[in-house]
Amino acid sequence: MSFDSITPAQLRDVGSVKWSLFPGKTPAFVAEMDFGIAPPITQALHDAVDNGAFGYLPPATDLALREAFTGWAADRYDWQVDPDDVKQISDVIQAFQVAIEHFSEPGSAIVLPTPAYMPFLTVPAVMNRRIIQVPMLRTETGWEYDLDALDRAFADGGGMLILCNPHNPIGRVLRRDEMAAIGEVVERRGARVFSDEIHAPLVYADQRHVPYASVNEVNAGHTLTATSASKAFNLPGLKAAQVVLSNDADRKYWSDNARALHFEASNLGVVANTAAYTGGGAWLAEVLEYLDGNRRLLGELVAEHLPGVRYTAPEGTYLGWLDCSALELPGSPAEFFADSADVVPTDGALCGDGNAHAVRFNFATPRPIMEQAIRAMGEAVRAR
Repeated sequence: MSFDSITPAQLRDVGSVKWSLFPGKTPAFVAEMDFGIAPPITQALHDAVDNGAFGYLPPATDLALREAFTGWAADRYDWQVDPDDVKQISDVIQAFQVAIEHFSEPGSAIVLPTPAYMPFLTVPAVMNRRIIQVPMLRTETGWEYDLDALDRAFADGGGMLILCNPHNPIGRVLRRDEMAAIGEVVERRGARVFSDEIHAPLVYADQRHVPYASVNEVNAGHTLTATSASKAFNLPGLKAAQVVLSNDADRKYWSDNARALHFEASNLGVVANTAAYTGGGAWLAEVLEYLDGNRRLLGELVAEHLPGVRYTAPEGTYLGWLDCSALELPGSPAEFFADSADVVPTDGALCGDGNAHAVRFNFATPRPIMEQAIRAMGEAVRAR
């Protein structure tokens, strides 16, 4: 596939949110990729449409997805999952709402390491839950969880930790020993973990994704895992995700409350996720190789055109976190770049307290587009 040859005009013709929301500007905000869809997914969707598969989710289609995911998990993550432990749901945010309502202590606070994915800061408030933000520690080489601060947050009434791995927006891929240490803190405080692993397939060759619940029995005993093929295969609009159970207590609760926890993902979303897990590997490998080049090139472009901006190449995802503190821009860097460079990143202020100086930049785009965007951002800073 020749990703470099994809043009802004072609992307605008597709009509995605990413390329239609801000006409005339280069979008780098919402987590959509610009590389099309894996052919096996497209074919599976055409077949489903031709068959008129628009009724309620058939048991056979449901089972095919659950078995496809367990095969993917075993091959990619060495995680042995029973298909009966895989539950259909529309998306990871719905899974997050279910985790709060059904799998955390009523009234307990949500512990959120920051910077964080934006809805993790808004959903708990809608559900009348307090959020305890725990800033991650920035080191010379990357980011680390602050275990002492997590412990204090649980002591302050925290009942559920949101663990995002690979992390959105900073791109960390957690090591097994890190997750074991986090699990010790959670278990000591009698808390729960909601593990968002939606970006799990998007891990670069120098890293490996390890599901949090697979680390040991302690972690499995307090975790609800949510994932989907949507980010890695560009399928968010099809509304299909998976909740993975990993302990007997949660299995019993889900079974005993089957009516309240009966969710059905979109038929076409289930078909697309199944095709991704069973036939999308070759396409994803090519995309990851291209993204690997993009994450490295982004560092070079930032150093050349935005000197002073702090960037650590992510270990997973296609999101770059750009700390613009040194630029001393007036107001929001995101607004400055949108107004002065016609480039629209995500405002870091939406990712938690103390992050208003940063932006999240989506680099899942053709390199000529990314180069033009960073160059324009640099020119805007110099012109100021």
